[in-house]
Amino acid sequence: MFRLALRTLRLRKGGFLATFVAAFLGAVIVSACGGLMETGIRADTPPKRLAAAPIVVAGQQVIRLPKRDPGEGKLKTEAVALPETVRLDPALAAELRATPGVSTVVSDVNVPVALPQGPATGHAWDSAVLTPYTLTSGHPPGDGEVVVAAVTAKPGDTIRLAARGTTGTYRVAGVAIASTAEPTIFFTATEAVRLAGNQVDDFGVFTSEDPATVAARLTLGAGIVALTGDDRGHAEFPKAEASGTNLVVLSAVSGGLSVLVAVFVVAGTLGLATQQRRRELALLRAIGTTGRQVRRMVLGEAVAIGLLAIAVAAALGPLLGRRLFGRLINAGVVPGVVQFHQGWLPMAVAAGATLLAVVLAALVTARRVSRIRPTEALAEAAVERRWLTPVRLVVAVLCFGGGTALGIVTLAVMTGPIAASTAGPAVMLWAIGVAAISPGATLLMATLLHAPVRLLGGVTGWLALANTRAAATKVSGAVTPIMLAVGIATANIYLQTTTQAVSHQAFTEDLRADAVVAAPAGVSPELLRRVQDAPGVAAASEYVTSTVFVTAPYDDSQDDDGHAALGLTAGSAAQTTSAKVTAGSLDALTGGAVALPAIVATELHRGVGDVVTLRLGDGHEVTVRVVALVDQRAGFETLLFPAGLLAAHTTTGLAPQVLVRAAPGVDQARLTAGLTTATAGEPVSVGDRESLLAAHATGDAVGSWVNYLMIGMIIGYTVISVVNTLVMATARRRREFGLQRLGGFTRTQVLRMAGVEGSLIATIGVVLGTVVSAGAIVPFCLVATGSPLPIGPIGIYLTVVATAAVLALVASLVPAWVATRARPVTAVALGE
Repeated sequence: MFRLALRTLRLRKGGFLATFVAAFLGAVIVSACGGLMETGIRADTPPKRLAAAPIVVAGQQVIRLPKRDPGEGKLKTEAVALPETVRLDPALAAELRATPGVSTVVSDVNVPVALPQGPATGHAWDSAVLTPYTLTSGHPPGDGEVVVAAVTAKPGDTIRLAARGTTGTYRVAGVAIASTAEPTIFFTATEAVRLAGNQVDDFGVFTSEDPATVAARLTLGAGIVALTGDDRGHAEFPKAEASGTNLVVLSAVSGGLSVLVAVFVVAGTLGLATQQRRRELALLRAIGTTGRQVRRMVLGEAVAIGLLAIAVAAALGPLLGRRLFGRLINAGVVPGVVQFHQGWLPMAVAAGATLLAVVLAALVTARRVSRIRPTEALAEAAVERRWLTPVRLVVAVLCFGGGTALGIVTLAVMTGPIAASTAGPAVMLWAIGVAAISPGATLLMATLLHAPVRLLGGVTGWLALANTRAAATKVSGAVTPIMLAVGIATANIYLQTTTQAVSHQAFTEDLRADAVVAAPAGVSPELLRRVQDAPGVAAASEYVTSTVFVTAPYDDSQDDDGHAALGLTAGSAAQTTSAKVTAGSLDALTGGAVALPAIVATELHRGVGDVVTLRLGDGHEVTVRVVALVDQRAGFETLLFPAGLLAAHTTTGLAPQVLVRAAPGVDQARLTAGLTTATAGEPVSVGDRESLLAAHATGDAVGSWVNYLMIGMIIGYTVISVVNTLVMATARRRREFGLQRLGGFTRTQVLRMAGVEGSLIATIGVVLGTVVSAGAIVPFCLVATGSPLPIGPIGIYLTVVATAAVLALVASLVPAWVATRARPVTAVALGE
């Protein structure tokens, strides 16, 4: 039977080519997503500036927080990535030097530096050996001197720079060069430590023995790790590991959705190809072929197609994965220092998923023909088979029940944009449920559309309706991918646009600043005073953003992302933020204080005067006193801190911006001119309110780009499926078209009928897809905006609908035009 299967493949190239394309695309997409997942899991980040040190000792960027097990109800711990760099005590160097096998320990600091030509990073000259850097001219720096690398300057020049909120003039002592080309400023060890706030970012450890052996001997305290090999890059690029986790989540979601779509697409395409051969298979049964032999033949054909598709995908999958990875780097989703990896495992998973989809589709499609009695085979091949099987019914009930349950959870439990976490899975559940009953839904929709189609289409419309209703099971093979594309695209795009719009609204509502002063090197007390004293300024507050994690009392609502935190200056906080104070006062936001959102305070059972223990962005644990309760938009709650407290535990160490509120009657031009004059000589930039809003929108754009990439992959796949299915179904109808023309239809009427059928397929798919998307969008929008309608241009939906309509019409009319080129008698004689 396997040899017979191979022969049939040669004689039916068209149908099997469509199945090959569907299986090939599935294998390529899953393989590419697997490569992204492997890259995220490995998170290989080879060191650059720390490349010469065999061991790097750094702060642990992961902490463990209490988490209640939903099943057992017991408190456990889970790992959480810290958003800010964890710094170390300089005294640790002495302990490291005392370890046997350690020859040299070099302290390393990273200080943001602002130069007239752009940003740079400052280090101590002692740490130049970690790369290493080599002096090409001049000498090491002394007091008041610096060595520059990748900076336009020469020995003897004088440069003015700002670092850690202070601006100074330094003489260039020398010029250094290394394999890295990043702008770098080297200070003396004393000056670098002063600018770094007397803290060390990491230590480079040189050894006289095997680095792994020495690393095991190091006595390190809690929260300190010794890194070797490529793991050293995590100390240099602490955000790379966190981005790896994001990459794993992205690839898992994209790959999972692709697998689900692949199962439907491959099953539909292969099912249609097999249904078109039901007469052939029935004849085999009638001449004595057993049901087992028929199943083996169909399965052999499917496996041959699947193996061929996998073989081609094995070469192209890594290429697509690397291309997607490059796009993610360009979009800022993944740092460029992370290395792409794709071994044999992703392709093995893709091969397994593709073969599983192909085999399941083959078994299901061959099951009916292989089980009927030979004497009934020819009659069975001529009629539409029963579509509502127990399996379809169970799948539909479970998926509709799951989608309804997620909708109820969204409405009853979720708040704000977090509701999207349940809306996404709900889309897939509704889509799978509708796909399970697609033949029945197609028949129902065709019945409901009977009157308008007859009115607009006349005789050709009536015939198109009759064909659609009589072959609802076959037509549903084209309806299902359109439904999937419309449902998934509409839901995910409008979920994204609504989330962005709500986020923008919340940010705009909370922001009362009329201007912003950006200081790349940090805001010093002197700069803040100058801004506050500028003409036309009513209030000015430092502006620091970070993330904090509540540790006591236990916060059951806290997830891996912690709580958003905002640092403001007491006395100006109430004038630069719109948070409504319900208890206490923001003027008390000094020292170890915090203002809690009312919903967080309720969750923690805390009020004004109570204390809360939490971990700041760098893992430092502090106990703060609640001085105010504020009312904020649901889903966008932010804890308010004194700017000094929060900034000291961020990577930069200082506030990067100052929010400015204009005095009554002062326009934007006057305010900007006053701020520019007041900050003259400082490496700062003065922008209006829109610059802050634009920066916030840019941050949201990264997440939306990822979402659109995922949607594009899935839609591209379903588009191929629609074309495959309609081209196959229409091209096999030459005999039918010939009989219609012999019965009096003109070629134009036949083509018009095919166009009406394509329009029906598109309409049914769009309506079902809209229902699928509404099942997820409506609950989410009711929670996020209070309205059942999403926020976003109607043009998005119209574009999706137009694309579906054009695809269905083109895929129906072009094959019909080709199929009707022959004379009717010839077409009837040739048959299928």
